[in-house]
Amino acid sequence: MIFAVSMTFIDQTIVSIAAPQIQRHLGLTSTGVQWAINAYLMSLAALFAFGGRLADTVGHRTMVTLGVIVFAAASAMCGLTPKGSVAEAWIVIFRILQGAGGAIMFPAALAIVVQTFALRERGKALALFFGIAGGLTAVGPILGGFLTQWTWRAIFWVNIPVAIIALILIVVSKPTTAHESAPIDYRGVVLIAAGVGLSVFGFQQSLVWGWSNPAIGLSIAVGVVLLVVFGYVEVRTQSPLMKISIFRIRAFLVENLVLGIAMLVFIPVFFFASEYAQIALGDTASKAGIFLLYFFIGFVITAQIGGRMLDRSGAKRPVVVGCALAAVGFYLWAGDVTSLHFGSQQWDIVLAGAGMGFMLGPASTDAVNRASRLSYGEATGITQTVRNFAASLGLAVLGTILISEMKSRITTSLVGQGLSHARAAATAAKIAQSQGGSATPASIPLFVRHDFAYATRTVLFVMAGIMAAAAVVAFLGLERGAQEESGGPGTANAVEAST
Repeated sequence: MIFAVSMTFIDQTIVSIAAPQIQRHLGLTSTGVQWAINAYLMSLAALFAFGGRLADTVGHRTMVTLGVIVFAAASAMCGLTPKGSVAEAWIVIFRILQGAGGAIMFPAALAIVVQTFALRERGKALALFFGIAGGLTAVGPILGGFLTQWTWRAIFWVNIPVAIIALILIVVSKPTTAHESAPIDYRGVVLIAAGVGLSVFGFQQSLVWGWSNPAIGLSIAVGVVLLVVFGYVEVRTQSPLMKISIFRIRAFLVENLVLGIAMLVFIPVFFFASEYAQIALGDTASKAGIFLLYFFIGFVITAQIGGRMLDRSGAKRPVVVGCALAAVGFYLWAGDVTSLHFGSQQWDIVLAGAGMGFMLGPASTDAVNRASRLSYGEATGITQTVRNFAASLGLAVLGTILISEMKSRITTSLVGQGLSHARAAATAAKIAQSQGGSATPASIPLFVRHDFAYATRTVLFVMAGIMAAAAVVAFLGLERGAQEESGGPGTANAVEAST
């Protein structure tokens, strides 16, 4: 299952590294290359709930297999994107299909792991699952940096051998899980996909169009309204896509709140750290990927410790401690980021990664544990929808903060060099929006590097505050003690989501 889902995590971050090459070779517009990145994330977020429900009703092994095939086929087609007028539509369409494959694969894969291991063993098992899978999000930029030295197409083709290995392992391991046939609530599928899709679209486009554009507010507002309608419809549907009553389980509700808050930081940090390494430190794309390896080291080690703590004493301790450690790590990193010296930041990065590794696995595992045995896929779909929705919001808000702070500082620097305020502001806006663009590291002026570093410092301080808030929510909302198991292996004394 780790091999199956590894592709979905790598692709969350790998394409951003190759974006300049993709744009240059295919002749894409700035909007087109942005959608080559964002279409995948939006498709994932919009279809996770549907994928989770399909897994519980059609069968987890079936949906994992189908998801791997769809993902690999879409990856191959992305790598075969032709030059010319069809390039933009081609790569965006197949990135959407990649997201759809991931959305039906991941909930089924996690449900297989959860059903295979007894409650007291799941923390350890899922620590490995989330540790490797989450770490691969950090590996994406590293892999992308090296593969693009050959060809940008390789960042998609690398998924094909991984998919083949995953399919072989599925056949060899023969995972067997319980599922229950039920009609699919297609009305709910349309409502939640449209609601999440429109909201995420608004968040993503805010950095391009600006928050003052009425289309941004309209897109987000319509998306939120559709999600409210979705909730209203689901509680009145006999066989709903999502059993809203599962949120009556306090631990499930709190864990999803904590995950949502933490995801405002977790995915965005890879984008911002990669940009910082290339713009402020002047590193190449491959070296910028190695910069993130330190985050991965801390993440993987503490993910194993957090999983074992979950098995022994419950989720509260690792989740609270992890959020607090991450807050301290981001705070210290912010204090050192303006030095433009990696050596002064590396342990801050390790500490921030360690905090995230400590809490993400236990929080996700504890949330899924609260569902009934036949609803693990659905519960995973909910938690992944929350995580991806929050990650999109985090990218939009933190990206706006970065650009705003960068424009302000560059304007001040240019005025100090003798430019008029109007000309300085216009130049600063152009530089901030491009954030380095296709410029080589050596060609970026030193004052731009410093100003970008100070803008990044502001973002990291905000990230520290976000993780501190997550720690408070976990401390006040989660109860002490491990969840009690009842019945046979793979069952837990959780409130049945169907009641």
